[in-house]
Amino acid sequence: MTEQLTVDLPSGEVAVTAVLEGPAEPWAAIAVAHGAGAGCGHPFLVGFTRGLNAAGVATLRFNFPYVEAGRRMPGPAPQALATWQAAEAALRRRVPGAPVWAAGKSYGGRMASMAAAEGLISPAGLVYLGYPLHPPGRPDKPRVAHLPDVGPPQLFVEGTNDPFVDPHEQLADAVASCRDAAVHWIDGGNHSFEVKGRKRPADDVGESLAPIVVAWMRAHS
Repeated sequence: MTEQLTVDLPSGEVAVTAVLEGPAEPWAAIAVAHGAGAGCGHPFLVGFTRGLNAAGVATLRFNFPYVEAGRRMPGPAPQALATWQAAEAALRRRVPGAPVWAAGKSYGGRMASMAAAEGLISPAGLVYLGYPLHPPGRPDKPRVAHLPDVGPPQLFVEGTNDPFVDPHEQLADAVASCRDAAVHWIDGGNHSFEVKGRKRPADDVGESLAPIVVAWMRAHS
């Protein structure tokens, strides 16, 4: 079901697209944010949420305001954090009684971690699909200072060939600084979890990650 999600920004209210899907009686619900370069309709996220739905999890995919406005570059971080607040609140209303989780591809996951660190959202756990630890080739510009402030459990799903987490030791150190965090490596995967020599549609790639996330959610429920 596609709907409009209202987000309160300093400049006033804006509406963004959100897609709620899932079984009639889900055992969990999860809000899923897109990466910096694509909206909530990207095939990778469609496949990922399809896999979660098949496992009994309700999903809410949503756009950030800059995507809704037709811009390519992310807006100020406070706008993304406010959108995460709105998404979590909407999901709690739509799926009452089910524990609510948060997930995001790259930028969307980093914004979720910042919202959780600031106490703006309080999910049962957070899942990062390709956390952008630093810009490619710039390990001297880490984006990790807030991670120890995240209270809920965190799962980093990362490709071993992802330039955003190279060197891997830097990610290991960041995870070790967290209160409760783990890494699941996808052998050969790049930032989009594509593996060289193995051509697959983006939705199939996204769907293949769902069982990993569901197993982790079950273990932390």
